[in-house]
Amino acid sequence: MIGRIRGLLVEKHPPRVLVECHGVGYEIDAPMSTIWALPELNQEVMLHTQLVVREDAHHLYGFATLAERALFQGLLKVSGIGARMALAVLSGMQVEEFVLCVQRGDTTRLTNLPGIGKKTAERLIVEMRDRVTDWSATAGLPVPNVAVAAPSGEAVADAVSGLIALGYKPQEASRLVHGLDTDGKSSEAIIREVLRGLARA
Repeated sequence: MIGRIRGLLVEKHPPRVLVECHGVGYEIDAPMSTIWALPELNQEVMLHTQLVVREDAHHLYGFATLAERALFQGLLKVSGIGARMALAVLSGMQVEEFVLCVQRGDTTRLTNLPGIGKKTAERLIVEMRDRVTDWSATAGLPVPNVAVAAPSGEAVADAVSGLIALGYKPQEASRLVHGLDTDGKSSEAIIREVLRGLARA
């Protein structure tokens, strides 16, 4: 099991990053909460990781905090929740907010996340209620907000790709991104603004 990786951040195309460690480049998918916390390219980064093995592929997922990884691991145990949906949950809300949603039975907030309907939200609350008590004490760990500037056109394209990877349909992702003022903003900042706007809706 690969539990942690420390190395140079070589590429960043949300939700995927490339971390080089001792000459080996690891492709790692990460939630937007982790992407926002990453340093600039060619700087050292450390990610807590989770290897998910499927019949057709091995996927490595990375997280800025142990609380994020714990939530990801817990979500994968819920019936009908895969890695992509688990990333969407972590991208749409911080760990402590998810814990509060589960404890309060707030299905409305959960259904604002992409790909989660009312039945899925209810299942999340029922199956996660007991699990979150094991690690909710660490849920309030702060996640720094770091955005890296990128050329406007490239940032917009990366933002659309990132939203599609999080579960949004291509046309919807394009509409959400192009409805914003993206001038001078990084792809991470654009995705964050989209998700915040949806959360307020």
